[in-house]
Amino acid sequence: MHTRRRGRSKSKHPARDAPPNWVSLSAEEIEKSVVKLRNQGYSASEIGMVLRDMHGIPDVELSTGKKINKILAENNVAPKIPEDLMNLMTRAIRLHKHLGAYPKDVQNKRNLQRVESKIRRLVKYYRRSDKLPAVWEYRPETAEVTLSR
Repeated sequence: MHTRRRGRSKSKHPARDAPPNWVSLSAEEIEKSVVKLRNQGYSASEIGMVLRDMHGIPDVELSTGKKINKILAENNVAPKIPEDLMNLMTRAIRLHKHLGAYPKDVQNKRNLQRVESKIRRLVKYYRRSDKLPAVWEYRPETAEVTLSR
């Protein structure tokens, strides 16, 4: 919506129905390593990259039958705020600080409006799907405190 690109928004994984034969770890070992990486402070996308690059696991879902976020939720280590919303809030905080120093930067004022619009849409979706409480709302003044928890 806010980009000049057209077409499909997602990359497509190769069609597979079983994990590759070079993956030596079992599903339980992969789940343990996912929880261990989360306890070390990695986000879900970072966990996927670490497992891919260092352990040779191309797709956690093929190997375990569950996505990384589901594994985290089952082990009670899932983040309270979804990762994409957290990243947008971090970007909005950075833009607020920038505009505090450079108040006449019109392009970044517009960028801030776009980011906050995306945040509002995501919050509405996450409230509907019960991933956020119904009373949760985004406020630019308190966003930094919310992320630090």
